[in-house]
Amino acid sequence: MSALAGRSAVVVGGTHGIGLATARALVDRGASVLVTGQNAGNVERAARELAPHGTALRSDVARTADVAALAAHVRATLGRFDFLFVNAGTATLEPFDQVTEASYDRVFAVNARGAFFVAQRLAPLLLDGGSIVFTSSIANEGGNPGMTVYAASKAAVRAFAQGLAAELLPRRIRVNAVSPGFIKTPTMGVTAATAAARAAFEAEGHAITPMKRIGTPEEVAAAVLFLAFDATFTTGVELAVDGGLGQGLSTPHD
Repeated sequence: MSALAGRSAVVVGGTHGIGLATARALVDRGASVLVTGQNAGNVERAARELAPHGTALRSDVARTADVAALAAHVRATLGRFDFLFVNAGTATLEPFDQVTEASYDRVFAVNARGAFFVAQRLAPLLLDGGSIVFTSSIANEGGNPGMTVYAASKAAVRAFAQGLAAELLPRRIRVNAVSPGFIKTPTMGVTAATAAARAAFEAEGHAITPMKRIGTPEEVAAAVLFLAFDATFTTGVELAVDGGLGQGLSTPHD
């Protein structure tokens, strides 16, 4: 399948989970892809899996120098490109009275500051008429114990998507966001959680999601590619991929 032959993409946070599933889908459709991640092992595995049409670069969006180096690398290897997926994120689930300055700063450094400056640095390299998709979260609305800081950082991402959509209109660059619910990724979105905590988080997702299951990275990737290439009259929106969890649907009874 070569629907995207001749297209190129950058997936920031693309070495596992939703990002890697999106990179796989892009390569399968004929695109050239650069993925980034901060874990060296994940970067090496992604590079092997995506070759020869995909490459991987170790990069931490929380580090200003890494973001600048990423932009230089993209300029040197891809030049102008078609699609940017800003997917890097981290979550630390803590009651608000246990949040430290260090944990607060790390979440915002990755999810908000990192996302913004990646987009700022790479937008000049996007082709006019290209697109950007951010990963937000259904947690950015409502209130959930232990998720206050994470939710706030993802609310910032939603605001960035809407603001950039307005600012990039003169270049016909569309900017949107996907808003996942519970998704079956290696970390379930909580990097530091124990295996038992991840299993409990997953079980909760199956129980409270109206569709009575959690989603897959491939299902989110399909929504990302829709916004990236098919939704040509859509910009500034946040598309929920959550099994109805954030939509006020009643959970069906067994």
